[in-house]
Amino acid sequence: MADKVTVPKLVGMKKKGRKVVMVTCYDATFARLVDRTDVDAVLVGDSLGNVIQGHKTTLPVTLEDVIYHCRAVSRGLTRPLLVGDLPFLTYQVCMEEAIRNAGRLLSEGRAEAVKLEGGRRVADVVARLTSIGIPVMGHIGLTPQSVHEFGGYKIQGRSAKAARALLDDAAALEQAGVFGIVLEGIPSSLAGSISAKVTVPTIGIAAGPECDGQVLVLHDLLGLDEDFRPKFAKRYAEMAGDVKDALGRFSNEVRSGDFPGPEHSFD
Repeated sequence: MADKVTVPKLVGMKKKGRKVVMVTCYDATFARLVDRTDVDAVLVGDSLGNVIQGHKTTLPVTLEDVIYHCRAVSRGLTRPLLVGDLPFLTYQVCMEEAIRNAGRLLSEGRAEAVKLEGGRRVADVVARLTSIGIPVMGHIGLTPQSVHEFGGYKIQGRSAKAARALLDDAAALEQAGVFGIVLEGIPSSLAGSISAKVTVPTIGIAAGPECDGQVLVLHDLLGLDEDFRPKFAKRYAEMAGDVKDALGRFSNEVRSGDFPGPEHSFD
């Protein structure tokens, strides 16, 4: 089995030219499967609000939600680095709350690092968290917690001014001590420029191939949602069809009396 992925090892992957592979995961069953692959990091994202809870945005997700799912995922992981998302209003209100909430993700959720959204405006929070030993992953570009500020899920950084701002955000996060930065929903060329400028790994989603790694929602890459087909998410399986087929066969066999058979019964 490969060695445990730690924060320093993840940072070192950029120097070695090794692409970082990260997926989201929300439960122990999938975590055990991910653990048997060579995925480097697992994110328990506030995207669980969309994927698991059925919300239209990530804004209703609470810290308790993320702690619960982090704890579940941690039981299935041994090798990948486990990163937990700090949900909306868990780090923006005041420094004391940010420290306490990030600490809870590590102590109660068993995460090994936290992720938060924003650039220069959260750099002071990043610096404080990292100063007390809490590893932080940054997240800039299309930050879902700012969906109303953006007026929807729109590609960011297309103008020269907006691109400059994101470059400055990345620099501020690196200076504040992040060990990596998620780049979401930005042009490929800008993602390449940011990746070349910072020394920490950039992990892209809807940001093209020039990042130092990529992250996808597990349910998206497995094709578990027939109705959600974003351009950036390649489907590596079509499991929705397999699930429906299995449920259909189960229903037919129950109604026909073929299940349970003698091999599924006890004397």
